Amino acid sequence: MKHQDATPSRGTRQDRTGREQSGPPRPPDAERTERELADALHALAGGVLPDPDAYRTARGEWLRRERRRRLVLTVLVAVVFALATLIGLWVLNQAPAEPGVIFSGEGAAADDGPSLPQPPG
Repeated sequence: MKHQDATPSRGTRQDRTGREQSGPPRPPDAERTERELADALHALAGGVLPDPDAYRTARGEWLRRERRRRLVLTVLVAVVFALATLIGLWVLNQAPAEPGVIFSGEGAAADDGPSLPQPPG
């Protein structure tokens, strides 16, 4: 259970919802000024008319951006694929030209005898 003091502190006031707000006290004609300002803004907003082809223009710009994004993505994928292919071919080309020890082709392991024991039989 919360305890709330019934007397407000200095410099606080209640807003329209009944909650206390802190700050300097409001001038006596603040409500009238806010109401007149809201009326003036509503009148100003009511006089604004949208451009007849605003949707078509905005949609065209969005479609151009979407096409450009897809084109850039396609080019980027192609460049990455080409680089990966070139790097792979370069690495494969760096392999030594002489045959390795395992694939010497001279049958040196056969001269030493069989590498696995022969089954009895």
